[in-house]
Amino acid sequence: MFSGIQEILVLVIILLGILFLPRIMNRGQEKKATAPKPTVALSGKMRLAVGASIIWPAIMAAYLQPWRSDLVTFLYIGPGPVILGWIIFWVRAGFRKT
Repeated sequence: MFSGIQEILVLVIILLGILFLPRIMNRGQEKKATAPKPTVALSGKMRLAVGASIIWPAIMAAYLQPWRSDLVTFLYIGPGPVILGWIIFWVRAGFRKT
């Protein structure tokens, strides 16, 4: 009963340490002036692709329930097409730049 609570508390402590420890360590140091980084605007198609990359595996996980049935089938139908799509996009973008 207590081991589950302890594991959650350890994860919370690690997460808080990762988020707040760098801020605490840099308090005494002055910030260096840096040029602002240019922001990248995402097109509507790119936003749709990112959204679909998140939603598709989630829907397939809810439908196939890989924790109850075959995990390999879920990997082929859920994240498989998403990964394949991003690989194709990456390769096409590489050919466009050269």
